[in-house]
Amino acid sequence: MPLPMQRNDRSRLGLAAVAVLLLSGPAPVQAQDVRGLEVCTAEKQMERRTGCLQANTEFLQGVIERNARDARLKLDAAAKELAAARTQIGALKAALAATQARLDKLETASEKGKK
Repeated sequence: MPLPMQRNDRSRLGLAAVAVLLLSGPAPVQAQDVRGLEVCTAEKQMERRTGCLQANTEFLQGVIERNARDARLKLDAAAKELAAARTQIGALKAALAATQARLDKLETASEKGKK
């Protein structure tokens, strides 16, 4: 049966854990490459570097346009679903009102029959 830890043992264990965390330190974070982009800083000639930057700009503009188009399509689809749901809710409200009116009419007729 293990002996219970004394207060000094727990504080030493805590200090050891903190020391390990501090000594390990944060790992260096590397930049994430964007698929489709070229590294233009490697080019030595200014014309090639400019062309590389222009290609990157065109690629990013294409990505932005694609994302905007996708967002528009999703928004349009959601608007259509919302309109269909509103139409259905209106139809259900009308059906409920008609059913309620028939129920009220039946209750009135039932009360007259009891008297």
